[in-house]
Amino acid sequence: MLIDSHAHLNFSAFKDDVGKVIKRTLDNNIWVINVGSQYSTSKRAVEIAQEYEKGVYAAIGLHPMHLEERKVDHSEVDSQAVFKTRAEEFDYEKYRELAQNPKVVAIGEIGLDYYYKPKTKKKLEEFKEKQKETFLKQLNLAQELNLPVILHCRMAHGDLIETLNVIMKQLNNETINGVIHCFTGDEAQANKYLELGFYFGFNGLIFKKIEGAPDWQEIIKKLPLKKILIETDAPYLTPPQKEGQRNEPIYVKYVAQKIAELKNTTLEEVAKITTQNARELFKI
Repeated sequence: MLIDSHAHLNFSAFKDDVGKVIKRTLDNNIWVINVGSQYSTSKRAVEIAQEYEKGVYAAIGLHPMHLEERKVDHSEVDSQAVFKTRAEEFDYEKYRELAQNPKVVAIGEIGLDYYYKPKTKKKLEEFKEKQKETFLKQLNLAQELNLPVILHCRMAHGDLIETLNVIMKQLNNETINGVIHCFTGDEAQANKYLELGFYFGFNGLIFKKIEGAPDWQEIIKKLPLKKILIETDAPYLTPPQKEGQRNEPIYVKYVAQKIAELKNTTLEEVAKITTQNARELFKI
């Protein structure tokens, strides 16, 4: 058994065949967590999860990219990652109500994203402050509901770690459980997240060598397997074994195989431990 801890079958890329994709997923003994990025996709994730007795779950949250309207183009990493965002204000009560559904297992994906920076210093500070304020509100929601968090972070690990440290002090050092989805930080940042008790989500990005980026394969070798989750981020970040295709949860096996190779262990061991990790974190 494998668990794809982060997919977006609730996105438009799957609007025509989500049922078939999920059938393939479950038939291959793979469970999946559908992750929201704004209210509409969070609601859709819950609706999909409700159709299945087990094996399909939902996470709800407002992604930092959806705080502003813009065109997103990450085609340099993934040809499918080109879309438009719609500006949304975080409505605590609406998300809180949605989170009452028993199929909701996490608040996410939430966090900080500094990739698209405003050009002026004033706008940049406003941009960062709005993201931090929204992030803190969602961390508070997770604490209120005793749910783990799925964290998105891009070019903002220093601020994210600082924010987590601040809120943990406010909570009298109570632990915030969660996973750093699609970890892109360096080894020093990984160690800081470890100290905070977080898991690390890895997907098809680990097959890529990006100029100026950390060597994530080396980081995986040093991380304890008991702190690793596997994911696809479908429909994005397709592993090279299926290059050019839309990513989907059944391809999470390639990520598991690569991690087994890097950790000098078996696929069965990686499947066992990462599944156990996901089940413990998300209480599924």
